Amino acid sequence: MSMAEFKGKVKNVQDTPFGYTISIIGGKWKMVIMYLLAENQTVRFNDLKRQIGAITYKTLSSQLKELEADGLVTRKEYPQVPPKVEYSLTDKAETLLPVLEQLCEWGAKNQHH
Repeated sequence: MSMAEFKGKVKNVQDTPFGYTISIIGGKWKMVIMYLLAENQTVRFNDLKRQIGAITYKTLSSQLKELEADGLVTRKEYPQVPPKVEYSLTDKAETLLPVLEQLCEWGAKNQHH
């Protein structure tokens, strides 16, 4: 299914596959989180926070919860003190990686123009 199939038929973009995709990965941080999880496979919360930098703990926590609720991130908690929690991408999220790769390629071609 492509954008062309919806040309002239869209009343509300949220009702299209594009709208669904944007609702899942849209926002300032979700694709950044997915990128880092793709690069590192499994990442602990504080490591994600450190790698992203400019994100607050509250925002990172809420973004991870949303990604988990949408089936893109798996959260694994280890019963120990201090608590250890690791995050990784699900198989569903792995199917989005080619899209993220295309965004990277677009950035590489257009960043310095």
